[in-house]
Amino acid sequence: MKETPLSNCERRFLLRAIEEKKRLDGRQTYDYRNIKITFGTDYGCCIVELGKTRVLGQVSCELVSPKLNRATEGILFFNLELSQMAAPAFEPGRQSDLLVKLNRLLERCLRNSKCIDTESLCVVAGEKVWQIRVDLHLLNHDGNIIDAASIAAIVALCHFRRPDVSVQGDEVTLYTPEERDPVPLSIHHMPICVSFAFFQQGTYLLVDPNEREERVMDGLLVIAMNKHREICTIQSSGGIMLLKDQVLRCSKIAGVKVLEITELIQKALENDQKVRKEGGKFGFAESIASQRITAFKMEKAPIDTSDVEEKAEEIIAEAEPPSEVFLNLLRVSKPVLWTPGTAQIGEGIENSWGDLEDSEKEEDDEGGSDEAIILDSIKMDTREVSNIGSQDAPIVLSDSEEEEMIILEPDKNPKKIRTQTISAKQEKAPSKKPVKKRKKKRAAN
Repeated sequence: MKETPLSNCERRFLLRAIEEKKRLDGRQTYDYRNIKITFGTDYGCCIVELGKTRVLGQVSCELVSPKLNRATEGILFFNLELSQMAAPAFEPGRQSDLLVKLNRLLERCLRNSKCIDTESLCVVAGEKVWQIRVDLHLLNHDGNIIDAASIAAIVALCHFRRPDVSVQGDEVTLYTPEERDPVPLSIHHMPICVSFAFFQQGTYLLVDPNEREERVMDGLLVIAMNKHREICTIQSSGGIMLLKDQVLRCSKIAGVKVLEITELIQKALENDQKVRKEGGKFGFAESIASQRITAFKMEKAPIDTSDVEEKAEEIIAEAEPPSEVFLNLLRVSKPVLWTPGTAQIGEGIENSWGDLEDSEKEEDDEGGSDEAIILDSIKMDTREVSNIGSQDAPIVLSDSEEEEMIILEPDKNPKKIRTQTISAKQEKAPSKKPVKKRKKKRAAN
């Protein structure tokens, strides 16, 4: 699924805001988003949140054979995954150009800078070494993936503990955490990536661009540096021409940002280690505040209860006294206990369950009067027919009389009326036969 492109109005709005040194989230030009680091229950598992960009880091290890050209060094392997859960534009099972570029940049930042002592990962030279694997999963994409991924990778490596081993002759014994305490990795320094976005062919500069700012930027400069102001790697993309002064200014800004992030990482590691030693609760579940289902924070309003009694007395004093009717009702009416756990004060209102409302009563009265009128008209018609049949004059029934007998009432019961009209016709039928016989007798005479 392709990402939704920005409209021209959005693009112009973003560029106009950058020209005025304003950002959509209210940050200044050189400000980073809030960084939050949480650790899992296992060593080497962490989640780093850079604003709304979230990256999960997990470190694992295993004993493998070393490389032929480096028999006394361990192996470092980095893998970054971009899933559709982070953004719909990422396709599963396919390495995009962005993914390849990010993986290469991570390897240059962490492995080529020799931040980890790989020789300490050797168990038996030429036979057994530790292979450290760092898996990074992008959980949510809101821009600046490389910075969040580099922080998550170095934090997971610093937090990781490998099992302790012992070598006796040709035998290699691997101890569980219960038998021996796990051993941390030997880390020389912590390289961290800092991204700079350029707009209008390098005229404007932003630190830590978000997802919308990345769409309208002309170029990107990534500088990986440690707290000693040593540049580990630098990469420029986008095809823009940068001056020497611009690169030097970016390196100075990166040195300040890296120092702040390194202090934050060290504090997070110290707090986690302190909680684990004291036997407190730790893990991803404990990092979520209590009484919260979602990630949104619910602020509690402070309530001052120091002078509640004084306020209550003032309200009672200013209130109007109760009326005499209410007081008499309380005096006269006594509680009536019908069953255990219930009580009644006063007579209450009569039970109106099953009574019809006024509108329903009117409908019933109208319906009964209409039926009575129909039945009376049917009886009158039958009497007239019987009286006419007793006379000597011939009687001819027209269609108009039958139509008068049929009364269409859509809201009433038509079946009853139809049966009544049919019965009336049956009463008319025998009155015709004697009339015809009389006609024949007269003709004979």
